[in-house]
Amino acid sequence: MALPTYETLLYDVQDGIATVTLHRPEKMNAFTTQMRDDLVAVFDETDRNDDVRVVIITGAGRAFCAGADLSAGGKTFDYDSRGESARDKYKVNGIYRDGGGIATLRIFKSLKPVIGAINGAAVGIGMTMQLPMDIRMASTTARFGFVFARRGITPEAASTWFLGRLVGMQTALEWCFTGRVFDAQEAKDRGLVRSLHAPDELLPAARALAREIADNTAPVSVALTRQMLWHMAGQDHPMKAHQVDSRAIQARGQSADAREGVSSFLEKRTPVYPNKVSTDMPDFFPWWDEPEFK
Repeated sequence: MALPTYETLLYDVQDGIATVTLHRPEKMNAFTTQMRDDLVAVFDETDRNDDVRVVIITGAGRAFCAGADLSAGGKTFDYDSRGESARDKYKVNGIYRDGGGIATLRIFKSLKPVIGAINGAAVGIGMTMQLPMDIRMASTTARFGFVFARRGITPEAASTWFLGRLVGMQTALEWCFTGRVFDAQEAKDRGLVRSLHAPDELLPAARALAREIADNTAPVSVALTRQMLWHMAGQDHPMKAHQVDSRAIQARGQSADAREGVSSFLEKRTPVYPNKVSTDMPDFFPWWDEPEFK
């Protein structure tokens, strides 16, 4: 079956690993309304495709994503002045939903683990779209920046929820207050990225990590675990986690995957998990209420 194609992305699936490449290299992969829509569509595809076990996101050329496309000049962030009808479907009570946030919230909902392979410059939305990714690995040549205050705007893409959880409030505030661009070593030292790699070793390292997940774990269990960890990050008491854990353990403990996981361990062989994310998520999933934008 042919894979779908996208205007601003390249999409490839091999041996359980989907690679999504931001592909506007002549514009340093600057973010547009079309890229927003393509990112939402590609994560819809990876969720429903059981051949996909892990998603890697990277950029084409020398940048990961150089932020929003600023070709509209001073009107870039003034959606009413730009008169973009394509944004109207995301307008509620006179307020346009932030395009970066639409993309990051879709990544947040992913049923497959997401690895960011940050190959170059990543500022603005190029930085904030990484935050809902589960693991970020970076080239030693990558540079990062929450440059919003230097453009007269504020952080977006739900980054004020993600950033402090990932790096702590003091670092989050410093990076956003100053808007300065910083190097890959600082990103690693402060916990934003997991590891640094020579440019030509970045994608092989990301694929090796993806391979570890794809070859050894039950897809339904990973999908549940991803959402359990992210959703519990905002809870105020461990009892909330205990309630979800109990339902998940009961459901998974009765599954064919659990029987296969134990049998393959005892028999010292590679597991072959039969349950599929597209059809076999437990009845209680999703257990949270998705808030509507108001």
